[in-house]
Amino acid sequence: MENSTLAVTGDSTADDLVRTNAFALLLAMQLDQQISIEMAFRGPARLAERISQVSAVCVASLPEDDLVAAFREKPALHRFPAAMARRAQALAQHVVDTHGGDAAAVWTQPDTAEDLATSIRSLPGFGDEKTMIFVALLAKRMGVAPRGWQTHAGPFADDQPRSVADVDGPESMDRVKAWKKQQRALGKSKQQ
Repeated sequence: MENSTLAVTGDSTADDLVRTNAFALLLAMQLDQQISIEMAFRGPARLAERISQVSAVCVASLPEDDLVAAFREKPALHRFPAAMARRAQALAQHVVDTHGGDAAAVWTQPDTAEDLATSIRSLPGFGDEKTMIFVALLAKRMGVAPRGWQTHAGPFADDQPRSVADVDGPESMDRVKAWKKQQRALGKSKQQ
């Protein structure tokens, strides 16, 4: 993950964490719904301040009430902190059970783009669109681009700045936001 060009939040500590900690990256991606991209990708760093470390093993083993309290602490990590804390714990438990706690194994173990998409889609909280975006993010920002990844990233594989997969700094974030605003005004989705 050292070659990452992902820079989302404008906060170097938060951006460094999601670039260097695979579970933090998965968690940020999971949080990226019904809140701003910046807030979602700042979430893992804020959680780390509250529970000392962000790892699949740590989050999975934390008592649920403690994790919910950490998500609810002001500023809350999500618009729906209790529900997202439970989802985060399910994600962590999946990584522990399926990958021995190694979050990066989600994308380092698959041999093909199809296996990569299947691995990501199996994560709690990762539906079809989130899977496509994450495949695109891994390819465009993290250098994980197995042959055929574009097929599994769908429209997020193109050069249109439409998601976090297209963000490498403030200017690209502004382009993504402007494009999303335009799409909403036209009654269109991120995939159109």
